[in-house]
Amino acid sequence: MSITRREFIAGLAAAPALVGLTRKAPRPIAGGFVDDGMTLGHALRDGGMAAGGAVERRRVNVAIVGGGIGGLSAAWELDRRGVRDFVVLELLERAGGNARSGENDVSPYPWAAHYVPVPGPRATLVRELFEELGVLRDGVWQERDLCFSPQERLFMYGEWHAGLEPEFAMTPVDRADFRRFADIVAAQRASGEFTIPSALGVRRDSPFDRLSMDAWLTEHGFTSPRLRWYVDYACRDDFGASARQSSAWAGIHYFASREPNEQGPLTWPAGNGWIVERLLAKLAGYVHTGAPVIRIRRDGRRWRLTTPGVEYDADVVVWAAPAFVAPYVVNELRDRRRRVEYVYSPWLTANLTLERWPAERGFPPAWDNVIYDSPGLGYVVATHQSLRTVEERTVWTYYHAFAELTPEQARRELVARDWAHWRDRILDDLARAHPDIRDCVSRIDVLRLGHAMIRPTVGFLTVLERIRPSPLPRFFHAHSDRSGLSLFEEAQYHGVMAARAALAV
Repeated sequence: MSITRREFIAGLAAAPALVGLTRKAPRPIAGGFVDDGMTLGHALRDGGMAAGGAVERRRVNVAIVGGGIGGLSAAWELDRRGVRDFVVLELLERAGGNARSGENDVSPYPWAAHYVPVPGPRATLVRELFEELGVLRDGVWQERDLCFSPQERLFMYGEWHAGLEPEFAMTPVDRADFRRFADIVAAQRASGEFTIPSALGVRRDSPFDRLSMDAWLTEHGFTSPRLRWYVDYACRDDFGASARQSSAWAGIHYFASREPNEQGPLTWPAGNGWIVERLLAKLAGYVHTGAPVIRIRRDGRRWRLTTPGVEYDADVVVWAAPAFVAPYVVNELRDRRRRVEYVYSPWLTANLTLERWPAERGFPPAWDNVIYDSPGLGYVVATHQSLRTVEERTVWTYYHAFAELTPEQARRELVARDWAHWRDRILDDLARAHPDIRDCVSRIDVLRLGHAMIRPTVGFLTVLERIRPSPLPRFFHAHSDRSGLSLFEEAQYHGVMAARAALAV
C-alpha cells in the first residue's frame, strides 16, 4: 500500500498527540499548610482577640503559659514534687511546641525537633526524665532508643557518601584545618565554659560572643571551604542562621558542649514528639489546649489570666512561651514591645509521604540525609527506626532555615507564598540528589514557623544578661529563650528551674 506525501505529513503532525497519550502522567501530589497558629498569633499581636461571652473564674496556685518542652517540664517538676493545683495553658490544639509531631498511615513523624543527643553526666535533669521514661536503665541507654545505623550521609559529586564531614573530597589543607579545628574544640570542651545546660558553665563576658563564627574562623586562619561549609551547616541546623549571622560563642558551643564520643543521638519515628506524648500521658489532666492567654494582669497579690471563656486567678505565673510574646499579653510589660532585643529565626518544615523509595547512587539511606551546598538542611527519615525488614513506603521530614534572608524578609516570604510554591521548591531541592522524587511523593504537608527559635546573634549573651531579671513578682520565665539556644535540654532546664522558683513562694 502506497502513502501519499500529504498523508505522510499528516501522520507526522499526529505523532506528538499519540506520544502524549502514552506518556506517563506525573503523580498527583496532595497536601497543604498545617495549622501553625499564625492567625491566632497575629490576632494576639494586633489586639484582635477578646474573651467574649460569660467568663468562668477558676483559682489555681500556678498557671503555666505555654505547652512546649519548657511548660511541660515545669509541669513535670511540679507534679513529681506533689503539687496538683496548677494548669498548663496552650495556644494551639496540640501541645509540644517545636517538639510536636504528627502521624499518618505510614508512620509517626516530627514537625521540628527530632532528636536529643545522649546527655552527658552534667545534664542530670534530662537523665532523670529518661530514667522515668525507660530510655536509661541502670546507667545503660536502651538500644531501641539510640539512632540506628547508618546515621548520616552527604550527597556530593553526584552520589551519597557516609557521614557529614566531606572527608572523601578533602585536600591536605582541608584535613589540616579539620584537625586544628578539632584541637581547638577539645581545648574549649576541657575549659568547662561550654556546657549543657549552658547555665552550668557559661561566662557572660566571653570574648567569643563579640564576633561572628565566620569572623572567628577567619581570625584563626581557617581557609578550608569544606570546613567552612561544615561549620556554616551546623549553625544553620541549630540556630537557623549562617555562620556570618551567629555568635562565635554559640558556634563553638555547638561543637564543644557535647561529649567527644557520643553514642547517640536518641531518636524516635515521631522525633521529640515521642517525649511529648509520654509527658502528656502523665500530665494530660493539667494541660488545656486551644486556650490562648489573651491578657495577664496584676490583681492585688495575685495574677489574673484571661482566656476565651475562662479567667484564672493564680498565685504564680510560669511564662513558658517565647519571650517576645510577653509584652503583647502582660499588662505590666507593654512598654517593652518596641524594646525587644531578641532575634528569632523563621523556619519551614515539611513532611513528605513517599509511595516508594527513589533511585540513588552511593551510600545507602541514613537517618539524616544532607545535600552539599543546598539551601535546605536535608531530611530525616521517620521510618529509619522501624524494626521491619522492608519499608516500601516512608515519610521524610524536610527542613529549611532562611539564613539567606533577614528574619523579616523570610517571614514575609512565608506568608506571601502559596503551598504550591513551597511544594515545588522542596521537590526541586531534593531533585538534586533524587531526580525521580516527583514520581515517589504522594503528599507534602508544610509547616511555616515565623519565629521558630531564638537566634544567638553576635552579642546575644550580653543581651540575655541585661534583660534576664524578671521585674515582676511571682512571675518566672521557663523557655529556652532564657539561654538563647533552642535546645531540648535548655528548655527542660529552665522549665524545671521556674517550677522550683514557684515552689519557693
